[in-house]
Amino acid sequence: MRVAAVQFAVGQDVSANLASCLRMIDQAAAEGAELVVLPEFCNHLSWYDDRDHARRMACRLGDAFLTAVADRAAHHGVHVKINVTLARDDGRTTGTNLLFGPSGELLGQSDKQTLMGSENDHLHRGSENGPVVPTAFGTVGMYACMEGVAPEVARGLALRGAQVLLNSLNSFATDEASLHIPVRAAENRVWVVAANKVGPLLPDDKLETISAGLKVPPQWLHGAGESQIVAPDGTVVAKGPRTGEAVVVADIDPAAALDKRRPDGTDRFAARRGPLYAAIGRPPQAPTRPPAAESLRAAMVRATTPDALRRHTRDVLAAGATLLVLPELAEPWVVPAMRELLDGTDAVAVTSVLEGGAHTGVVASGTGIVGRQPQLHPVARLAADVSRHGDGLATFDLPWGRLAVVVGDDAIYPEVFRLAAIAGVDVVAVPFTPAEDWELALGLPERAAENRLNIVAATPPGVPAAFYALSPDFTLWTAWEGPFTGRISHPVVTGVAADAPAATAVLAPAQSRNKLVSRGTDLLDGRPWQLVDALTR
Repeated sequence: MRVAAVQFAVGQDVSANLASCLRMIDQAAAEGAELVVLPEFCNHLSWYDDRDHARRMACRLGDAFLTAVADRAAHHGVHVKINVTLARDDGRTTGTNLLFGPSGELLGQSDKQTLMGSENDHLHRGSENGPVVPTAFGTVGMYACMEGVAPEVARGLALRGAQVLLNSLNSFATDEASLHIPVRAAENRVWVVAANKVGPLLPDDKLETISAGLKVPPQWLHGAGESQIVAPDGTVVAKGPRTGEAVVVADIDPAAALDKRRPDGTDRFAARRGPLYAAIGRPPQAPTRPPAAESLRAAMVRATTPDALRRHTRDVLAAGATLLVLPELAEPWVVPAMRELLDGTDAVAVTSVLEGGAHTGVVASGTGIVGRQPQLHPVARLAADVSRHGDGLATFDLPWGRLAVVVGDDAIYPEVFRLAAIAGVDVVAVPFTPAEDWELALGLPERAAENRLNIVAATPPGVPAAFYALSPDFTLWTAWEGPFTGRISHPVVTGVAADAPAATAVLAPAQSRNKLVSRGTDLLDGRPWQLVDALTR
C-alpha cells in the first residue's frame, strides 16, 4: 500500500490552517496515497495566552473543521490521521490524534500522554492508552511528537499489535528525524509514518523577541520538516526536506512488521520479560545515589592476546581512563589479567564471561570482583551455553558515580536502560556484539538520549564501537554553553573504528542528573507510568 506524510506550516488563522490540511490531503491522494498522516496541532499554532484561549481555539468532535477533514478523506477514499487540540465535553482540552477512514468515519482517537513545555500550561494529559486500530491494510497505532522522544507509548502500541505507527510532530528539533523517529521503527520492528511541520512554530510578531531572549537564531524556531517513512529495520525509505511543504510517499508492506525475529532467530518480543520491568510502571521517586563527577575518561579495549591486552590497557590507563570496557564473552584469562593490570589504580574494567550456565557481566578492579550482572534475556545464539538468566539490573557505586552493565543482547531492549535511569545510573557499560545496523546507529544513541545516560559500547575486533556522552546543552529555554544546533537530546558520539585496538573518550556522569528537557517535561519522571501495562505484564 502507499502511504504519505505531509509537512506544511500552521499559523493562528484556523480557516487558513484547514485549507492547508485539505490541500495537502488532496496532493497526497493525487500521488496515490491510501493513508495520509498530517503534523501535530493542525488547527492552531501551539502558542496561547492562557488555558481559556487554548480551549477557545480547540476543535470539537463533529465541528466544521473536523467534518471537512472527514469529508475529504471520504472524497478520496483514503485514511487520514490528523492531530488537533480538542475541547472535551468534560472540560479538558487535549492534544488528540484522530484517524478517519475512507468513508469519513472516525476509526480511533488517542490523547497525548506526555506534554512538552508550555503544553503543560494549556492542555490536559491523556489518561488512557490509545487504541490499536484494525484497518483493511493492517493494524495502526497513533502517537504525537514528545511521545516519540521516550519509548513507552510506541512500545506499548507495538506490543499490543500495531504494525504501522503514525507520528504527528510539532518540532524544531533536528534529532527527531535523525534519531527519535527511526529508532521507534527499528526497536519495535514496525513501520513508522511521521509528519512534522515547517515554518515558524511561534507567532510571527513574537519570533524575533523570543529568539533574542533565547539567543537562538529565528530559523531554529521553525518546524524541522524531514517528515519520513521508516521501515521495520530502521531504514528511512522516504524523507522530506528540512524546509518547505512536501508530500512524502512510499509503498509499504504492513505484514513485514509481523516478523519480530533477530538474525539468529530470537523473537525480540517473545524474549521480553515484562515483570522485570515493573519499576517503569511505578510512581517516580528520586533515587538515593552517590555524587557524580563532572567528567570521566572511559576506554574501550579489545585484544586477542595477553601481550596486546597488557599493552593497550597500560596505554589507556596512562591516558587517565578509570573505566575500561572490553568486548563480551571474554576468554578465561582476561579477567585475571585485568585484575593484575589494574592493581594499584582506582580503575575498573567491565567485560562478560560464560560461567555457571549464564552469560554474566563482570566488573573487576585491582582488588577483586566488584560485582556481576547476568544477562536478562534469552537469546538463540547462546542457547547451547546459557540456561540461566538474571532476575534484575544491578548497580555499582564508584568514586565517579553509579554504573550499570547491560550484557550482550540486553542492549536491544529499551526497558533495560529505563530501569538503569530509574535506579539513578550515570554510566552504562555495554559489552556486546551488534547483530543489526540500527543497534549502534540508532539504538544506543537513543538509549543515551531518552534516559540521559552516558554509554560505552565495546564490541569485538572487526566491529565498530562507540562512546555516547551527555552534553550540558540540553534543557530548552535555558542558556546553553555552545551555539544552538537544533539537536536537543542527541548524545555526543565518539565512534571507534572496527580495527582500533583501544580508544578513550570523556563522559559526563553529572549530566545524567539533569533530565528536564523543557519546563515541566522530565524525560524520566514524565513517562506515562500509569499506562505501561503492555510493557510490564
